[in-house]
Amino acid sequence: MELIRSMHPLARAWLLDGPLSSYVEAFQALQERGRYAEGSSAAALRAWSHFAHWMTKCQLSAEQIDETLVEQFLNSHLPRCDCHPAALRTRSDLSAALGHLLALLREQHVIAELPGPSGPTADELHRYNIYMRDARGLAIGTRKDRLARVSQLLQCKVAGKAIAIGELQPQDVRDFIATELTRVNSASHASAVTAALRAYFRYRGTCGDAVNALLGAISSPVRWSQASLPRALTTEEVQRLEAYCTQTKRAPLRLMAMVRLALDLGLRVGEIAKLEIGDFDWRAGTVTLKRTKSQRQDVLPLPVLTGQALAEYVRHERPTTTLPSLFVRRLAPHDKPIGVDGVSRAIGRALRSAGISRSCHSLRHTLACRLVNSGSSIKEVADVLRHRSLDTSLIYAKLDLQLLAEVALPWPGSAS
Repeated sequence: MELIRSMHPLARAWLLDGPLSSYVEAFQALQERGRYAEGSSAAALRAWSHFAHWMTKCQLSAEQIDETLVEQFLNSHLPRCDCHPAALRTRSDLSAALGHLLALLREQHVIAELPGPSGPTADELHRYNIYMRDARGLAIGTRKDRLARVSQLLQCKVAGKAIAIGELQPQDVRDFIATELTRVNSASHASAVTAALRAYFRYRGTCGDAVNALLGAISSPVRWSQASLPRALTTEEVQRLEAYCTQTKRAPLRLMAMVRLALDLGLRVGEIAKLEIGDFDWRAGTVTLKRTKSQRQDVLPLPVLTGQALAEYVRHERPTTTLPSLFVRRLAPHDKPIGVDGVSRAIGRALRSAGISRSCHSLRHTLACRLVNSGSSIKEVADVLRHRSLDTSLIYAKLDLQLLAEVALPWPGSAS
């Protein structure tokens, strides 16, 4: 209640006498559980106060709140707002606080959940998810992405009717892809959309549907296999990255632990985010990967430098928590595991700050290149990186400069 008492009297009245008054106590409890900073909580209450004042003027109730109403407030009211100066007007703070409001109202069943697939479409997506999980062994992230794209197609072209892929025309597929590329026009997005649709139609082919014409309507952006070189870090760049990790003031021990896991073990950012304390056998010096992209369980040796970095982080910087996750959030909401995006942002920020224009995946490439140049075979590289197909690792053969020099032909006209 201290934060509410410290508010401007008018803003406090908007909040406590308005349509959101019944939910203020639950919101404060939510903020306390997440251990949000006092400034963040105060800004959120001011945001609620401004929104409640606008709702009162529009004669709206809490039961009428949804994403459309929030957008109307942010896009129509806020640019022309003439409310008392006590009203918070920072769009980012308002948007974040109103996102929490929507989540709280749905948690308390005040407003309806966001509509999702239902009827035949929901049943079809459920069957396809089971197929991807059990028959293809796809990771949950891949399944979610493909389900989202197939759901868009079905809801757009089937619209609640019984699933009849045979009635879908090649032009329907082309129109859907064109619409998606109008929304996000990039080669990576085009590849993701076409790959998801192609995989789904092949699944429908196993169900007995005639899908050859639909598959023929899907064309992917040209991406030649093995056309490029892996973008690995040089020795000097690795040293700069390590130096930045030790000098940064933002969770240096956690950052160093993440970088060492990627650089020494070749872990993907998703695998780093999903690590748990119980995955490490400190006496045997191993780590067990249970939640990998390939859905396998792999046991890897833990290098000394990596183990030391992890031990320093766990002993001196890891927040006190009952969570089994190795990496947990430092900022509110607390007591939650760090997400894949959190790991990616941390390593990406470190690379940029060290003056290295590479992606997080370049650390994995760096390990592979180091193995190849130290004499390891492509099969050994594939084992360390846990590639399911040896073909995936063949790109690193281009980096074995010693062997390539032995088979290189002399340049026409040269002295050699």
